[in-house]
Amino acid sequence: MKRYVFVLLIFSLFLTGCWDRRELNELAITLALGIDKIEGEYEVSAQVVVPSEVSPKSSTGSSPVTLFRAKGETVYEALRKMTNESPRKIYPGHLRMLVLGEELAKEGISESLDLLARDWELRSDFYVVIAKDKTATEILNVSTTIENIPANKMFNTLKTSESSLASTKGITLDELIADLTSEGKNAVLTGIEVKGDQEVGPSKQNVETITPSATITYDYLAVFKGNKLIGWLTERESRGYNDITNSVKSTVMPISCPGEGEASIEVIDFNTDMKGKFKNGSPEVDLTIEAEGNVGAVECKIDLKETETIDTLEKIYEKELKGIINETIDTLQNKYESDIFGFGKAIHRSNPKEWKKIKEQWNEEFSELTVNIEVNMKLHNTGTLSNSFLKRVKE
Repeated sequence: MKRYVFVLLIFSLFLTGCWDRRELNELAITLALGIDKIEGEYEVSAQVVVPSEVSPKSSTGSSPVTLFRAKGETVYEALRKMTNESPRKIYPGHLRMLVLGEELAKEGISESLDLLARDWELRSDFYVVIAKDKTATEILNVSTTIENIPANKMFNTLKTSESSLASTKGITLDELIADLTSEGKNAVLTGIEVKGDQEVGPSKQNVETITPSATITYDYLAVFKGNKLIGWLTERESRGYNDITNSVKSTVMPISCPGEGEASIEVIDFNTDMKGKFKNGSPEVDLTIEAEGNVGAVECKIDLKETETIDTLEKIYEKELKGIINETIDTLQNKYESDIFGFGKAIHRSNPKEWKKIKEQWNEEFSELTVNIEVNMKLHNTGTLSNSFLKRVKE
């Protein structure tokens, strides 16, 4: 009998409830957070799900999300102040997007990220973006189509864009902090903006027409130096960044035809090998790019049945991609003086002893760095037509 009681006591230790358990109806499920800096204070915006509106049975047709805002001397204080308005505690455990205001980013983002980096309730797979020419609050206050929860729309659009176009990049909080704290690499973040009528954006009217009055779109890459935003890349340079950092999954690149017109190359496989080295006492980086693709569209008079034509297109792609990469590197070396590519990390890996001698002056070394580029493209398919019907139509 005593043994039976003892066994029951042991099992009871494993059957106790969770000490920090909270009921779902006590939490405000937050899918997107925005952080701005306004007149020396942090303004935090929380895009919160309205439970009754995401349920088909109880929905009244109102917005599936609501936006809470509060100001404080710290991000933590602002979040707590939201309880003055929200009937539930702001819960970011399912966060999908963190939007940082452009003005905040110019001042520095490290302090605003501190709470999120140490919060044990947060997952690490949400994206961080910069509100371009707008505040984070304005971005989060726009109704969206297809995905009726704006945070989901922003997350899925960025995920699709980075895998299909190569002019954006999804950066998670962990990746951002790693770049901010690493030697030999500065951070980048994708920009997000509102296009159209900002005043109509928050209303239900914005999603009741075929063409919304206001839309949320992604707009290239923001360049950081340390923890401060210092400028923006163009679309062409944003593509160059992804080429250099081996971030291309698939994309389409227009190239010039041998005569007039253009052809579009669908890139189906892309790999960049980055190696650092010291040559005659100076750091250098070698970039070797191996790409495979298909001819996607032809708007010029070329004969795709000829092997020489494919060889020519491959060489044109290699030359033009090398031009994009050189242009991107030139912008970062001379305009921004910021190594967002991780060239310093590559040199560190190759020779840690020599790296120690130059790491304190890396910004100056980076501006003078020699980068050797080799591009090899292999084209496979030309589609269901061997030659474009446009030639016959024009004739």
